[in-house]
Amino acid sequence: MTKWIDITQPLTNDMAHWPGDRPFQYEVAATKEQTGSANVGKITTSVHMGTHVDSPFHFDNDGETIEQIPIETYIGEALVIDVSNYEIITPEVLDNFNLDGVKRLLLHTSLPNNPTSFPEVLPFLDPTIGDYLARKGVFLLGVDMPSVDPITSKTLDTHHALHRNGIHILENIMLDDVESGEYELVALPLRIVGSDGSPVRAALRPLKEENQHA
Repeated sequence: MTKWIDITQPLTNDMAHWPGDRPFQYEVAATKEQTGSANVGKITTSVHMGTHVDSPFHFDNDGETIEQIPIETYIGEALVIDVSNYEIITPEVLDNFNLDGVKRLLLHTSLPNNPTSFPEVLPFLDPTIGDYLARKGVFLLGVDMPSVDPITSKTLDTHHALHRNGIHILENIMLDDVESGEYELVALPLRIVGSDGSPVRAALRPLKEENQHA
């Protein structure tokens, strides 16, 4: 049986968080001894902690909230490509790959997977990739970075460019140990009504034998 590959950042109390955002914290709020029956955990977090999806409401007051996005957006065939040799990712870079028929595209960038360290600089996704990916038919873009825009950006140009082209966003996946190739993706957000995003449990299952996890 083909095994699933977990590409989710673990949620831990020492994980890095966006500057100024609410850090993740888990605690046992009530013990079995206190309740007489069960341990009961409690979490506090931003919805953009760890591996997560953005809804358009995150950057557009008139945008869809997370429960309004069709669930099949986050389930189905996906292509992982390695763009780690590039610090600026443009349509010309993406043109080196065969994206014909790709609906969900996951980018393995040069940023190392390190959930306990928040990066100061990210590889740059040129906003023009929004138009390019839409012409290819892509409707979900996943990245192994905390954002598709620079850390200091206030205009979020790439977020908006993707949104204008009907492309949803999956961030902070872990692809360092994943081979390029075709996979089945599951990255389901929680059904949080009115939310601008949600943590997800993201996993890949190889569709071809050569993409098996080493």
